[in-house]
Amino acid sequence: QVQLVESGGGSVQPGGSLRLSCAASGITYSTLYMAWFRQAPGKEREGVATVARYGYTYYKDSVKGRFTISRDNAKNTLYLQMNSLKPEDTAMYYCAAASIPRGRLLDSSEVNYWGQGTQVTVSS
Repeated sequence: QVQLVESGGGSVQPGGSLRLSCAASGITYSTLYMAWFRQAPGKEREGVATVARYGYTYYKDSVKGRFTISRDNAKNTLYLQMNSLKPEDTAMYYCAAASIPRGRLLDSSEVNYWGQGTQVTVSS
């Protein structure tokens, strides 16, 4: 049974930082493209960052320079370090996995597995 379990969400003031984690089980983690998506109320789910098997990364333009995606294949864990957070970053954040490499930021239609989500709220 495939499981992706996120943690690390919460509430933070603008300019603050959060680190999200995603623990994967039931899959051959090291072979997968891993990604973070987010969905704000009333908006479509969007890709935030993707990391390929060997660590190459892709980012949504609005988070470049502020967010860092990384993976630890030995621990089957995915991370998203979020710095300089803005109110517009407020959303439910989802961990995702895809079995087919794309060489770019993943689209939600290409995801094979989803986590349950963790809420990130940026507000003063």
